[in-house]
Amino acid sequence: MLPLTPDAVVFDLDGLLADTETRWTVAETRLFARHGLPYGEVEKARMIGRSVESVSVELAQLFARPGEHLTIATELVAEVMAILAEGVEALPGAVELVARCASRVPVAVASNSDRPYVDLVLEAVGLSDYLPVRVTTDDVVRPKPDPEPYLLACSRLGADPSRSVAFEDTELGASAARAAGLTVVGVPSLEGTVIGCDLQVASLTDPVLVAWSRELAAASA
Repeated sequence: MLPLTPDAVVFDLDGLLADTETRWTVAETRLFARHGLPYGEVEKARMIGRSVESVSVELAQLFARPGEHLTIATELVAEVMAILAEGVEALPGAVELVARCASRVPVAVASNSDRPYVDLVLEAVGLSDYLPVRVTTDDVVRPKPDPEPYLLACSRLGADPSRSVAFEDTELGASAARAAGLTVVGVPSLEGTVIGCDLQVASLTDPVLVAWSRELAAASA
């Protein structure tokens, strides 16, 4: 059961609010192809939700480019940004859910991407005004799965983590939110994934979430 009067609601971004994971998949596929390697479900599952920095260290070994993880990170981000320039959309129900939550309680984004990327995506999908409080990899020493991003988000919102709600699309992100003490809603971006959470739904348009957010918003009227 989700709390009817949470202190705050903190959202992940990629694959949760914005349809960006599909863009990351294209960029990752291209990067692997340039190194003569296949990219499929196994590779995606290993990379999803992680920071670019942690992924690039692993890729440097995989691509036989030791010590070049920073260059690889730059290549990957440049590929993604070029794809995003062609357009990106909010996932179904995202704008409505965030708007309802923001009308009643403090809200924030906690992402494993950097600030320029987060700012660009939020602006592109029409969520920038609702989510001015943003925790990115530029703000923390330890990104997800460490709880630091969620603890910092709650601190900035003046919220008690144990009375707050997190929305995540990956087990890595959900584990960070759980460790921080938040109630976790899992909305997997990879089909067939089971996330360790308090409530798992297929999308942000799930009737349970819609009813909860409407009741939350009505409380502010």
